[in-house]
Amino acid sequence: MPPDKAAQSPVSVEGNVRMLLSWILWIAILVTVMGGGFAYVGWRLITPMNLSGGWKAAAWTLVGAMFFAPVVSMFLFRFVEGIGGWWSWVTYVSLGFLSFLFTLLVVRDLGLTGGRGIGWFLSLIQPPGRGLMDPSRRIFLMQVSNLAAIGAAGALTAYGVYQARRKPGVVELNIPIAHLPESFEGFRIVQITDIHAGLTVKRDWIETIARQVEDLKPDLLAFTGDLADGSVPHLRNEVAPLADLRAPYGKFFVTGNHEYYSGAEPWVEEIDRMGYRVLMNEHDLISKNGSSILLAGVTDYSGGTFLPHHRSDPAKAVEGAPADTVKILMAHQPRTVYAAEPLGFDLILAGHTHGGQFFPWNLVATIGQPYIKGLHKRDGAWVYVSKGTGYWGPPVRLGACSEITVFTLTRGVPLS
Repeated sequence: MPPDKAAQSPVSVEGNVRMLLSWILWIAILVTVMGGGFAYVGWRLITPMNLSGGWKAAAWTLVGAMFFAPVVSMFLFRFVEGIGGWWSWVTYVSLGFLSFLFTLLVVRDLGLTGGRGIGWFLSLIQPPGRGLMDPSRRIFLMQVSNLAAIGAAGALTAYGVYQARRKPGVVELNIPIAHLPESFEGFRIVQITDIHAGLTVKRDWIETIARQVEDLKPDLLAFTGDLADGSVPHLRNEVAPLADLRAPYGKFFVTGNHEYYSGAEPWVEEIDRMGYRVLMNEHDLISKNGSSILLAGVTDYSGGTFLPHHRSDPAKAVEGAPADTVKILMAHQPRTVYAAEPLGFDLILAGHTHGGQFFPWNLVATIGQPYIKGLHKRDGAWVYVSKGTGYWGPPVRLGACSEITVFTLTRGVPLS
């Protein structure tokens, strides 16, 4: 039963203030980074064209509009959630395109800088007049390379949208655990994570995910956070297909950082209503034929920043746990493994990073995280970081396809 609303209200007010301040800071950082990137793109594309005053102003206005469109979209969606649809698609696909274009221009300019260095060196050892490129030829090559970068960015964006919107792949893994009870041999845990229902992820796409999960016939369903970007009233219908999923040994959920951006307490109540057991620094014993394994879950690593009573605490999650029991931990962020290491978990399931989603943001995703994707062995525990079942921001994936993960528990000696 949800906590008493009157008793909860002071904490909710504090959480809302923290959420708003965090959101404003995040937007400020994003606007600064994006502003620098857009300015660079405009400078490297528009300046070499030697446009007349009117055309030059129009070109810079277009770049400015492409910069402000996603920023305005973020502000409007925060306060007027119904503005999604085509506007979100246009702005966020454009953001993906400009991210690729910025990266390609930087790579091109680094190559040009290196070429100028070689040309300067050759000018020192060759007769006068040789080794330096004619200025008109340099401008021509700059303009041709600009067109090539625009074309390549367009192609990468189109392919990235296709990869992001295709049906998630199914990754199947056998997880050997030496002391697994015999009755749990072949036990199937299905993990989904980071769906991010909201701007461009709608009910039809979530229905596809739900059908896939249903076809996999999980014994247990583990959802490791970031269900939605938006409020419960606005997105309740979009995520409803996930309520119909069934697993004989339960459906479990842990909060991700985006639950806190969208109102963690209302979402915890809604997810509970959808039939999921929300593990908030606590555990359940999963029993089968007289034997048990332990499934623990923690709030998001950043949860305490928004709500003090949501501080992530793996130690608390296993308080009172039976000794020598197989222990599995659900955590949104991979960095939770640092606090979980001494607690003897056999398997840790995480998400959050999206596998990087696409370059160069895969470099940003590694900050503070021990792993960005895949299966790892760490101090006797298996650690798996999903690439995510959905996507966030630009509907683009490149080199990090979305996934639904199936873990089959087996009795055996784990790899060292």
